[in-house]
Amino acid sequence: MTRQLLLASLLLASAPAAFAQAPAQGAKPTAPEAQAAAPDKPAAPAPPTPPANYAYAVDGRRDPFIALLGNTGKKQNTPTAAPHVEGVAGIVTDELSVKGILQSQGNWVAMVAGPSGKVYTVHPGDRLADGTIRGITPQFVLIVQQVNDPLSLEKQREVRKFLRSGDNK
Repeated sequence: MTRQLLLASLLLASAPAAFAQAPAQGAKPTAPEAQAAAPDKPAAPAPPTPPANYAYAVDGRRDPFIALLGNTGKKQNTPTAAPHVEGVAGIVTDELSVKGILQSQGNWVAMVAGPSGKVYTVHPGDRLADGTIRGITPQFVLIVQQVNDPLSLEKQREVRKFLRSGDNK
């Protein structure tokens, strides 16, 4: 008996949906159907424009778009307390790009550029801001980078800077 009541209540609940008719092809939808098909989207108001003489002054406030937890706003691999040094010793591994590799007196030498675009000649053993050039081959420059992340188990990693950016082996 309870099964019959349950089945009957389910049939009655689904009956209006089963007997609803779809509009015929080419027929114009009625007003309620048109409203359901095209939801109202309010027009977005234009953002206010600042006055012509407006200038934002930081005045020691923090950047509101940088997360408060786990991010200091600085790159992890950059030395934090080291003053800026001119030349190759002031270039960070991430900012280094290889412009050319050549052989001089039987040894490989690389021409690298820093973020300023100035080109330097480097040899194996030369120091960078966060690492040392371990070796130079005709295809890439091998750098041993010091990792300054306290949560990392490895304190050094090898970075290969390729002469041609398409070679990522």
